[in-house]
Amino acid sequence: MSLEKKILNFLKGPKKGETFELKAGLVSQYKHERKDAIQRVIQAMTVGKDVSSLFPDVLKNIATYDLEQKKLVYLYMMNYAKTHPELCILAVNTFVQDTEDTNPLVRALAIRTMGCIRVDKMVDYMEIPLRRTLLDDNPYVRKTAAICVAKLFDLNSEMCVEFGFLDDLKKLLMDSNPMVVANALSALYEIRDMNKDSSLEVLVIDHQLIKTLMACLNECTEWGRITILGCLAEYSTDDQEETLHIIERCIPQLQHVNPSVVLSSIKVVIHHLDNLPNQATKTSFLRKLSAPLVSLVSLSIPEAQYVGLKNIRIILEKYPQVLTKEVRVFFIKYSDPLYLKLEKLEIVIRLANDSNSALLLSELKEYAMEIEPALVAKSIQAIGAVAIKLSSSVIQASNLLISLMEQRGGELVINEAVGVLTQILRRYPGKNDLITLIVPVISNHIDELTDPQALAGYVWLLGEYPKYFTNLKSKLQDLVDGFLEHESLLQLNILTSVVKINLVLPSAGCSQLLQTVLENATKDCENADVRDKAYIYWRLLSTSSSEAQQQIIASKLPPIKTTISSFNPIVLDALIQELSTLSSVYHKPASTFIDPQAYATHENQQSNKRLGRKSDLSDLTTKAKQEIINNARNENLLDLDDDDQAPSSNPEGANSLLDELNDLFSVPANNTDLNNHSDGSQVKSSTNDILSLFGNPSSQHEDDGINKIGDLNLNSSGSSNLGSGTTQKTKNTSTNADLLDLF
Repeated sequence: MSLEKKILNFLKGPKKGETFELKAGLVSQYKHERKDAIQRVIQAMTVGKDVSSLFPDVLKNIATYDLEQKKLVYLYMMNYAKTHPELCILAVNTFVQDTEDTNPLVRALAIRTMGCIRVDKMVDYMEIPLRRTLLDDNPYVRKTAAICVAKLFDLNSEMCVEFGFLDDLKKLLMDSNPMVVANALSALYEIRDMNKDSSLEVLVIDHQLIKTLMACLNECTEWGRITILGCLAEYSTDDQEETLHIIERCIPQLQHVNPSVVLSSIKVVIHHLDNLPNQATKTSFLRKLSAPLVSLVSLSIPEAQYVGLKNIRIILEKYPQVLTKEVRVFFIKYSDPLYLKLEKLEIVIRLANDSNSALLLSELKEYAMEIEPALVAKSIQAIGAVAIKLSSSVIQASNLLISLMEQRGGELVINEAVGVLTQILRRYPGKNDLITLIVPVISNHIDELTDPQALAGYVWLLGEYPKYFTNLKSKLQDLVDGFLEHESLLQLNILTSVVKINLVLPSAGCSQLLQTVLENATKDCENADVRDKAYIYWRLLSTSSSEAQQQIIASKLPPIKTTISSFNPIVLDALIQELSTLSSVYHKPASTFIDPQAYATHENQQSNKRLGRKSDLSDLTTKAKQEIINNARNENLLDLDDDDQAPSSNPEGANSLLDELNDLFSVPANNTDLNNHSDGSQVKSSTNDILSLFGNPSSQHEDDGINKIGDLNLNSSGSSNLGSGTTQKTKNTSTNADLLDLF
């Protein structure tokens, strides 16, 4: 054995391991061994192993009558097509033949796979198969081809419109099969989102289309119904009879087992509800939404419950009367995850009323005794929200908060409870029964306050109700001494409280504290708001005007009407229109978090690549050939020998090997080229197409993730060889010299 062959064998490494076994099985002469190898390849691909190096060998098994094996090969191709775009073209002939198969499953599988292979060159061969399948007699093939039109539009929108595929897709909206109609509608929605041409009219929702969709609604699958219901939710009409008809046709969908269908149906009903003039009819339809909304909370999957609760929260803000009698449904379960518990608390405080307040407050007390800090804090805030919302429950809620402070205690409970009690006093100012109930309790827990919000509330109480506190000067002294160390919110409250106490209770002897806090606020404080407020107080106090002093005493914080968060009316209208989408989970309109340029300009990128390849085709081809020869140091992917001998340099053996591949994967020429060129020009065009597959390997690897293919050399005459001619000898000499330089 020559030195060159020994070195090549050494660089190739041992032919052992799973990859070698799979490769041997894929090229076996026995069908069952090849099928078994393909199944093992798909298993490895499923668990995340990289088996892209087997692409040429898997591709050889595509021409088979075994439907199961064909599905596996197609699945492999869809997964690794971008890594070997040039080899995917070799399977075009099989795709075209499969679209003419007598089995509709094979025809649908072929056109679906062609659409899923996101390779630019595949577009050139999709015209005839796609047009044939769009007009297929079998509805399963037609509905599959409808989705393929959207994939083609993403790859090449100009070709899709020019060849009339968009018009053919619109015709499918009037198809006799409901599933074909649903898929065509879904494809048009995708195309509408991808369309950048404002002059192109993709989808027009009119009365005739709505009539057709309502007739198909009950005959579709779950996802087909969701698509149709989404279209019904976009449609607006002034005809009250048509509106009533649409709502009545959607009402049965509220009982569907799929929560997405239920939410989409609710969205349609709410969208058309405002067009009904009769208030009694509106109320009747709103009552029918109660049971479907409750079913969303009864789902076994917590994540699905969470989505349902997020949508319910939006609906309650628009129509608070929908679930007034269903508060028990939203009570927390022990097995609920934390995020679900917090979201349920947001719902129950919105359902609080005079009839269920006692039950709700006792339930919230149980939640406040739990061990999860977030749940405890949220429960205490919920008790305060109920007290602020319902004046009849304020005493009961206040006593409940005070009992929590006394019985359970703890830093978290005390800080949260003090903050909530302060908000209650702001909501009901001047009520002596509340003041005498709350202020003494807070005074007993001053030393345990650490939260800035709780401290700010306590300081506000000092300035608002100073007569109810004892040892007022000592309490203020501690706050003034650490004035500069507090946060800006607390500094503002300390400043206001000290000024008010000096005006309301001059006998308290806090004049020195007033001078100190004004000097600290104007000279040493870094916050501009605190300094400005101190200067304003100083100017008003220096005027010695009783009117100015009364103005300071009368100044109060803005009243609290509710602590329950609400949406801006404009945002609420947008969220109602986007129910059952991601917007309802984020509680934000889609325009705020979805990039309008979300769809990549795939067509422009691919056209730029084509222009770059055509400009210097000969130079790129030469570089590709040289890179292929250099890649022989690692592995020969097309070497089908099982022995350990080095690859033969016999041109005849190489030709026979590539002839076998060419026979199996012959690439049909473009129809326009066949009509416009002679036989000689056809061969030349086909050769140029094959040569164009081999651009600059390094740039291809960076742009498309294309893996290199070893030992394949195509000469300019269109024949395949591995080592003939003067050019090959020169390259072999260069390769030998490079290999010897390693030693």
